Amino acid sequence: MAVTPGQTTVTDGASDTRSLHRRAASAVDLPAPADDLAAEAAAQLDWDGVALPQSTLLGRRVVLVARLRTEVHAERIAMGASPILDRATVATWTWPEFAATAPAPAAEIVGVLAVARHWRTGMAATVPFARYGEAAMVLPYSAVFSQDYVDNCLPRARTYGLGVVTADEDAVVDLDLAGRADRMLAPMDAVSRWVNEVAYEQLLAVGEVPANCG
Repeated sequence: MAVTPGQTTVTDGASDTRSLHRRAASAVDLPAPADDLAAEAAAQLDWDGVALPQSTLLGRRVVLVARLRTEVHAERIAMGASPILDRATVATWTWPEFAATAPAPAAEIVGVLAVARHWRTGMAATVPFARYGEAAMVLPYSAVFSQDYVDNCLPRARTYGLGVVTADEDAVVDLDLAGRADRMLAPMDAVSRWVNEVAYEQLLAVGEVPANCG
């Protein structure tokens, strides 16, 4: 018997759900704005930095947690070297012939967070950044109550060294899985150097500048 997607089929007088209602698949909502959850998650992870506004980097919605390297920032002010967001320009800074004259990274990225409704979305967002440092995903509490999460999410998160923070219906966050720090990290390259410039620009935009460096 054909089953219409999004409907429930009744067989022999008993309800036999052949497919979930489309609304059920999208019923998981975040209990608070992503930026608020990210800030709470960063504190739960003991990341000493500022949770910057959520942005799209490398095609993924993430929150950078970073702090300003004040001495380097002061040097860059003196040099007139403001944040550069053009990826092609930043890529040249990693070339051997330009490495000595390129501006120093003025931000220290503590970690990268993805606030997502499902662990697969969160993992897709954070894994590209996990090769450079700490990364974690923030999931609504209801999203972790499944065998799929236990069997598929947690083993993969451990493999990539990702942390997992949950948020209940009252937006109270809790650490479900600590990230793994004892792993090999990629050296700074054109991608991570550009992400650092983005973090630098965002830190200045939110006013994370000491009074003597203005």
